[in-house]
Parts: sequence; C-alpha cells; structure tokens
Amino acid sequence: MKLVDEAEINVFAGNGGNGCVGFRREKFIPLGGPDGGDGGNGGSVWLEADENLNTLVDFRHQRSFRAQRGENGMGRQMYGKGGDDLTITVPVGTVVTNVETDEVIGDLTRHGQRLLVAQGGKGGLGNMHFKSSVNRAPRKALPGLPGEERTLRLELKLLADVGLLGFPNAGKSTFIRAVSAATPKVADYPFTTLYPNLGVVSVEPHRSFVIADIPGLIEGAADGAGLGSLFLRHVQRTRLLLHLVDMAPMHYEGVEGGVEASPAEQVLAIERELRKYDPGMLEKPRWLVLNKADLMFEDEARATAEAVVAELGWTQPWYMVSALSREGTWPIMLEIQHFFDRLREEQLEAEAAAHPHVAGSPDAG
Repeated sequence: MKLVDEAEINVFAGNGGNGCVGFRREKFIPLGGPDGGDGGNGGSVWLEADENLNTLVDFRHQRSFRAQRGENGMGRQMYGKGGDDLTITVPVGTVVTNVETDEVIGDLTRHGQRLLVAQGGKGGLGNMHFKSSVNRAPRKALPGLPGEERTLRLELKLLADVGLLGFPNAGKSTFIRAVSAATPKVADYPFTTLYPNLGVVSVEPHRSFVIADIPGLIEGAADGAGLGSLFLRHVQRTRLLLHLVDMAPMHYEGVEGGVEASPAEQVLAIERELRKYDPGMLEKPRWLVLNKADLMFEDEARATAEAVVAELGWTQPWYMVSALSREGTWPIMLEIQHFFDRLREEQLEAEAAAHPHVAGSPDAG
C-alpha cells in the first residue's frame, strides 16, 4: 500500500444538552417547586495511536467526525445522558496540528497514547438551580454549550530506527532490499522511490530494528525541490542515519539543470539540505556508506573510498559496500544492532542511577 502521510480532517465535539424547566406536581404536594434537571455533557473527540496502522489513507475517504450530543434534562431532577466520546485511531508517529492557528496540539509516539482534540460542550442547568427565597418558581434554564470544532492536519512521521539518506540512484532501495524483507521498486532512473519504504532487519530472534528508505534528495529539497522535501520529516525521528553515496561521480538534476557531483560533493550537498531543514539532524549519529564498489577493482575502490573520507574529514564510521551483490552489507547491520544494544544499556544504566532505591532497597532480592 502506498503510504499516505498527510491528511486534513474536521472534528466536531457534541453540544451539551439543554437544561429543563419543570415543576414537581404530585398529589398532596401542592408546593412541589422546580425540579428541572441539567442537560448532559456533549461527547469529546479523542485521537488514539494504534501500532497496527501505518498510513493515513482512511482519512482521504472520511474527513468529518462528530461526537454525540448530550441529551436534554428532564423533570423530576433527571439529568440528561452525556454524549458518548468519539475515538479516532491514527498510526503511531502522527503529529496533530490545529490548521487555524498552526499550533501543534500533540504528538502521538506510543501505542495507546490518547489526545483530546475537541472538548464536548457542557450541559445547561435546569431550573432547579435557580430557585431562591424570592423566586420560588423560576422558569429559567440554560441551554447547553456548543462543543469545540476544529480542522486538524495530521502528519505521519515514520518511527524508524535507521534512516537512509542519499541522492536519487545512490542505491538506497537496493540496499534496503539487500538487508531486509522489504521490496521497494528499483530502476535506473531518478526518483524510483516515490514513497518511504520500511524494512525490518532481524539480526537474530528478539534483536531487530527498523530501517526506512527515504526518497532521494536533490539540491533545494528543503525549499521544496524534488520529492525529498516531502519526506525529510521522516528522518527526524530516526536514531541513526546511513548516508549512502555513489562512489563514482554522478550526474543529477539540480535546481538549475544537470550537475556533476563527486562523492564528497554529494555528501556536502545533502548536509546543506539537512542544515536548512533542521540543523539538529546533523547532530544525529551518521555513518557513511560508499556504495557500488563492485563497479571498480578492489584496490581502486579502496583508494577512492579513503580519498573521499579524507576530503570530507569524516570522523564517524564509514563502510564500502556493493548493495547489488550484498557484499559488505551484513557487517553494517551487525554494527547497527550493537549500536542500539549499547544505547539500550546506557539507558538502563541511566534509569538505574536515577532510581537507585529500586535496585538497592532493603527489600530488593
């Protein structure tokens, strides 16, 4: 299924029920007095993250969602029934923005996480609330308040562990096919990848991570050029970036026509786009993967890779692979798994240091 990662919906919370004007009329009770009950509260609209969903495509067919209205109050001090809340399920990783104010309301990053997006209206008061010593038969009741109405923009940011960066035809789709069960389309022309692809890399049982193949970037992507501007958001959440580069100088279509870019120039161009889009993305761990080594003799490929690393002054890990033949790809996956294992250990150690009484209490076994 093609991933739909943006949608706009309208949500309507239920109106509150009206208060009732009523009087107690029973035999032998001539002065029963006011007994009109309150209206019920309107239902609210909630969003709930569901890990079983991976697209916003359903919201292309249904755009309006309305919670139930509260019932009106009744005589004999009977309150109206409150309207049922409406819960809308969305994929984990959905960012919710109020279109009118452009304010981010919430970010659903965990399965089961809920977010109130429209509050139901409060029920109106019945006339029993308005009796007093000077007004023993009030004929006043309040109407229910209207529920909130909002237009929301839903934006899905993939929750992948590893994001693949690179120019069109750098070999990202071939790479993800080589290391996971994902089968993205591969062809010898720019922008083969039109939608992000997710692949699960399973090193061994219970040790795996998710890798995302993002459509290729070009110069000006952060300003809207090409396809990459639509999907840069997806690499914002990843914990590790793999920067794939074609080892040979490649000709690509830039903003102002064709450009011949060396491997080092490809890396620097992508860095400029990341810096313009979100400077914090350059703070993430980023490993350099020099692809298509099979197109050169081994000594030539090694010399070219070392020259690129030296020209960039690259200090983070780097690798030389052939995604097509899968040569050198699996060792990278093992290193990535070790990377996440270390992160998990550091997180556990930090939690233990923050809560020493949990592990060191007298009652601890």
